[in-house]
Amino acid sequence: MSEFESVEILLVEDNASDAELTIRALRKKNMANHLVWLKDGAEALDFLFCTGSYEGRLNSKPKLILLDLKMPKVDGIEVLRRVKADERLKAIPAVIMTSSHEDRDIIESYQLGVNSYLVKPVDFEQFLDVVSRAGLYWLLINKVPEK
Repeated sequence: MSEFESVEILLVEDNASDAELTIRALRKKNMANHLVWLKDGAEALDFLFCTGSYEGRLNSKPKLILLDLKMPKVDGIEVLRRVKADERLKAIPAVIMTSSHEDRDIIESYQLGVNSYLVKPVDFEQFLDVVSRAGLYWLLINKVPEK
């Protein structure tokens, strides 16, 4: 089985420090075993739609998408737009994790169907707490359709 066949969390984050903190927080709660980290929105779309460098990947869907907004190539809003417009993917919980407090980003994200919008805390311990709570909720407590 390839590492992409049983993805539970798809982390789309261009900032290596934020990605490492997110992975660390999830690992502390044993939720990072089946995590794939992608560094931009274009790569995320290729992964989700099995195109580009992910062509031929088994089309297993992640259980959760953690998505930054401000990224190179394709931003998080466009990734969210494409995911929520696709019948096969729209039920996957998508959580925006960003430093943006801008009302227009929050409003547009919810209009597109985001499941949650989290502003990344600057404080290290708060960041770890927010990420681990989000992971626990979306992976263990929340229920989504099986197919």
